[in-house]
Amino acid sequence: MGDPRGRLSLVRINYTITRLSTALIKGLSLHHPESIDLTVHGAAGDRLFYLIDDTGTLQSCTRNPGLYGLSAAYDSESQRLEVTRDDEVLAAGIAEPSLAVDTDMWGLRTLVGDVVADPAWSTFFSDIVGRRVQLVRARRPAFDVEPATLLGTGSVEQLARHAGISGLDSRRFRMLIEFSGGDPHVEDSWNGKRLEIGDAILRAGGPVKRCAATTRDPDSGAVNLQTLRLITAYRGRQNSVLGPGANFGTYGAVIEPGTISVGDSLRVDTDV
Repeated sequence: MGDPRGRLSLVRINYTITRLSTALIKGLSLHHPESIDLTVHGAAGDRLFYLIDDTGTLQSCTRNPGLYGLSAAYDSESQRLEVTRDDEVLAAGIAEPSLAVDTDMWGLRTLVGDVVADPAWSTFFSDIVGRRVQLVRARRPAFDVEPATLLGTGSVEQLARHAGISGLDSRRFRMLIEFSGGDPHVEDSWNGKRLEIGDAILRAGGPVKRCAATTRDPDSGAVNLQTLRLITAYRGRQNSVLGPGANFGTYGAVIEPGTISVGDSLRVDTDV
């Protein structure tokens, strides 16, 4: 019998979704929901807010280690935002949008959002990062190249072996979808192939060029592993949409939105 959904070329491989990771505010600590609603613009609620400086430059955790350890929660109905560290509430209040602003996403595309009206949020985050920034609420999730990223646990284990350590916390890579099964870097072979995960269908894209944020501990923000050197030492500098560098993981475009849950199978269309 063929696939009941008519996709005859889809074959079940032993890939299983092991973790999902989102961040309500770009650069803050990750949340690990059991399920995500994946749209063509990204996971609902992921990167709903981001920070810009006085020049309008998008901010990330790469150069702002003070963002590490901060968690955020948001109620869309009341527009109440809360930021905590170690379960202690550091800031809370209404995050109502005001002035519209366009933000360059590193030359890839333009993010459209609205500066949060209450200046207390600007003051709070400016104190955290050590210079003036503003909090912006995105009109769509603020992804960079594609709305999804994927990484296999085999790739993480391979990097740990080359680093000479027993284990490596994959949270430092801030990937939306992690899966188990297959050889190290099997996701590199998926470029252009169709992926079926839960109710969603994706088209695998090119490799993700990594930045210095991956060198930082995902909890403390301290630089504790030279990931870029380690990756290039055994993989070399490879091309990507962002130019040559240390590639790790792959992008994915969303063909059909749907729900993805931890424990779902990931199927690869081997004929595409």
